[in-house]
Amino acid sequence: MNRRQLFARLALGTVALGAPAVRAQALPPEVARAWPQARLVGSGRLRFLGMRIYDARLWSPTQPGAQDWDTQPLALELQYARKLVGSLIAERSLEEMRRQGPIDAARAERWLASMKATFPDVREGDRLTGIHQPGAAARFYLNGAPRGEWDDPVKARLFFGIWLSPQTSEPSLREALLGGRA
Repeated sequence: MNRRQLFARLALGTVALGAPAVRAQALPPEVARAWPQARLVGSGRLRFLGMRIYDARLWSPTQPGAQDWDTQPLALELQYARKLVGSLIAERSLEEMRRQGPIDAARAERWLASMKATFPDVREGDRLTGIHQPGAAARFYLNGAPRGEWDDPVKARLFFGIWLSPQTSEPSLREALLGGRA
């Protein structure tokens, strides 16, 4: 594996889940604006070769389950433990989205360009939050500041499916995020 591939793998991880319990935190302001009644559904930590990559938390005003997560409003918050390049996060995202089914080349090219515009370089402590409105849109925030909005419900569903679909490369993290109901 070359250095670029390693960093791409680090961006989203094809890695083993580390410590399963990430301490609950206060509802992020960007999530509270969308759903003041949202609560923490589950959390987990992603590690690669023993290195902590990010802590993940799933927030929702409902109780998404393993079978209906894609029909529920939810927010996925990633708090990074290291510096990662935004374009590599986007590339890895597309790769992981393809685990859920084929994406034609033209669509993949459009989605990749959009993701590269949405996902910034991150450093330790940065929080990237995605808010999913099923069948409508997804909005993204970096440390609470708006980063972009997608009005393509298929792209949004496949993106959140990176962590929450049965085809995820990280089933243990999926189970932790869904509060043990995977």
